[in-house]
Amino acid sequence: MEAKFFRFLKLVGVGFKARTEREGRELFLKLGYSHEVQFTAPPAVRVFCFKPNLICCTGIDKNRVHHFAGAVRNSKPPEVYKGKGILYIDEVIKLKPGKKQKK
Repeated sequence: MEAKFFRFLKLVGVGFKARTEREGRELFLKLGYSHEVQFTAPPAVRVFCFKPNLICCTGIDKNRVHHFAGAVRNSKPPEVYKGKGILYIDEVIKLKPGKKQKK
């Protein structure tokens, strides 16, 4: 399969890890829940983990690749106070300030 479209995801957070099995067909995520989150890639989409916190979704159909990457991102979207979660590699999260201390 010749890959034409890519979507990179980055896991930000303590203990967040990803791993793949079955030649890029299954993706397992440790996201701080009591269980691992499992995703099965649709046909014509492959998943690779270059590092435990870097995921690459690749394939020949742009719509399927982006849809699968969006589904993975929705399992733990980035939060605006600490910036933890699953981000696209080129995404920038503008952090909100927390509560202000009274003086």
